[in-house]
Amino acid sequence: MKKTTIEIDGRRMPGASAKSGTTTWYTLGGEVWTTEDATRSDRVGTKHVVSDPSIITAPMPGKIVKIAVASGAHVESGTTLIVLEAMKMEYTLKAATAGEVSEINCKLGEQVQLGMVLMRLKI
Repeated sequence: MKKTTIEIDGRRMPGASAKSGTTTWYTLGGEVWTTEDATRSDRVGTKHVVSDPSIITAPMPGKIVKIAVASGAHVESGTTLIVLEAMKMEYTLKAATAGEVSEINCKLGEQVQLGMVLMRLKI
C-alpha cells in the first residue's frame, strides 16, 4: 500500500493505493476507485456507487472488524454501522439515511468481496 495526500482547492485529502493482480485500488476522501490493467488504451477508472441508501455494501474487498449495531436497531444518518479493514486501513461504513437495521449479512472477522450486501435498513 502506498499512502499519499492530494490538495484540491486548498483542501488536503489523505489517500492510498494498492495493487492486487490486474486491479489497482485507490481511496481518496472516503471514496474507493479501481482500475484494471489492460493492453488497450481505453482504461477507465470506476467508482463503487450504490444508489439505494437502504443497502450497505462493501466498497472494496476486506475484513469485517466491527459491527456497530444490532438487528432491529434504529439508526440516524451518519451512524457508524460497520468497520471494514482493507489495504491496511480501516473504513467506516455509515448510514446514509435514518432507518431500522433489518438485515445483517456479514460476521465479525469475515472476508467480504466488493459489492457484497453487508446490511439492509428499513427506511
